[in-house]
Amino acid sequence: MFAMNDLKGQVAVITGSTSGIGLALASAAAECGAAVVLNGLGDAATIEQTRSDLETRTGVRVLYHGADMTKPDKIADMVAYAHKELGRLDILVNNAGIQHVEAVENFPNDAWERIIAINLSSAFYATKAAVPIMQAQGRGRIVNVASAHGLVASPYKSAYVAAKHGVIGFTKTVALELAQQGITCNAICPGFVHTPIVDKQIDDQARTRNMSREDVMKNVILGSQPTKQFVTTEQLAGIFLYLVSDLGASANGSSYSVDGGWTAQ
Repeated sequence: MFAMNDLKGQVAVITGSTSGIGLALASAAAECGAAVVLNGLGDAATIEQTRSDLETRTGVRVLYHGADMTKPDKIADMVAYAHKELGRLDILVNNAGIQHVEAVENFPNDAWERIIAINLSSAFYATKAAVPIMQAQGRGRIVNVASAHGLVASPYKSAYVAAKHGVIGFTKTVALELAQQGITCNAICPGFVHTPIVDKQIDDQARTRNMSREDVMKNVILGSQPTKQFVTTEQLAGIFLYLVSDLGASANGSSYSVDGGWTAQ
């Protein structure tokens, strides 16, 4: 009855999963028996090693599709590829994201457009492609990785905050549309996780705020989180596995904060 960790026979597509949070969620899905399609940027040899290692370690099929998250046709092709190669699609995780830190009056136009495309629009295009497959199956789980910044704001992150707030609204709408079709859509809202994207933010914030890297880490990054500790990818995997399991069937249209108390303030 409580087989939260049994995903045998299921198929998951996880965007932005060659490192960081996405790779942790892909690993969790594979360890629980789901075949996985990885997606993301990076050195081709490194990605292949990651794919091969995960497949060998878990004994499930692990594929890779290099869809550019700014290209709607490539995103649709990624979903179609998963369905064709693996026969179904049970779990879609919209995780791909980038960041740029800058005051709004100096924010580069191209950075704004790219962040909105990757952090928000890609979730729409992937979901649009996945929903008909899930409808035909009568079941599906869509998990959008938003952020604490989908619920609250911080200075110098106008595009990221706008995109992540958009992800929360998109999550609610999709959940309502599909509520009677066995398909759920929820968002996970992590606080700061020590991933490559956060490491870059530390440097960007130091530059923007004219602070040392150590001061940024203590007073800006972890200053937001009452625990003064980074969220771990294992902790995010826990809520993810609940949401994609049968136990999570009535969790729908909700945003789950995993942020050390940040948004409780």
